[in-house]
Amino acid sequence: MLAMRALCLAAVLVLAGCASAPAPAPAVAAPIDVQRAANWYAARQTLSATGALRVGVYAGSPSSLVRDAKTGQVAGVAHDLGVALAREFGVPVQIVEFERLALVLDALKAGAVDMTFTNATEIRARDVDFTPTLLQLELGFLVPAGSKLASAAEVDQNGIRIGVSQGSSSQSALPRVLKAATLVPAASLQAAQQMLRSGEVQAFATNKGILFEMADALPGARVLDGRWGVENMAIAIPKERSTAMPYVAQFAQTVQRSGELKAMVARAGMRGTVAASAAP
Repeated sequence: MLAMRALCLAAVLVLAGCASAPAPAPAVAAPIDVQRAANWYAARQTLSATGALRVGVYAGSPSSLVRDAKTGQVAGVAHDLGVALAREFGVPVQIVEFERLALVLDALKAGAVDMTFTNATEIRARDVDFTPTLLQLELGFLVPAGSKLASAAEVDQNGIRIGVSQGSSSQSALPRVLKAATLVPAASLQAAQQMLRSGEVQAFATNKGILFEMADALPGARVLDGRWGVENMAIAIPKERSTAMPYVAQFAQTVQRSGELKAMVARAGMRGTVAASAAP
């Protein structure tokens, strides 16, 4: 595939070198593969300028990075998308792990990593560029063993403390949803689990992909029925590297249509995705 791209790119360069010679106006648009090769070259030069594709992830989220407790094998949609895109570019992939998503986004904004996969909010779009949405995840609540809360509709009560990841979109969005409950920031997903165990919080809020993963590690914990919103998940790149977006958007569309994205979701064990017909 790289040889074909190189051939197409050579065609682009030959055409550019002949620009001074008179030529009849083309009757049809340039071949799609030539344009794709040009987009590929621009994206490769822009996103892997360090010689590798640096992918920002945080552990504990199937949308980002998860580890098998027995084998140590890693998966996660951000991780797998980064591996696939690096393979497209023909460069090494460098997985850069952070404690929480907010730190990944800070690194992306600063240009310290080249891509990630996350919730595409309007606020985040001020600092990074997103592809079109690749999948949607329900937002919900996780409660510890013994909780009397039965559904998402019951969580908003006086005296209920709800954990959220510090700097997350849940932390910024929930104040518009809740009227009585109190939000408590958690420094990491591991810290959030301890807060649930100790009773410091009575629930934790984020997307259900993460909540089900946390529930597996907390005996008796439950993801409540119902949802308080939806996350629109997409590939994100630094805003100053917008020349890479045409190819990254094409790449995203390809992995979605080919079923490769679905396989990544399955490998990560992600739950809580929203069917297209069910999306609001």
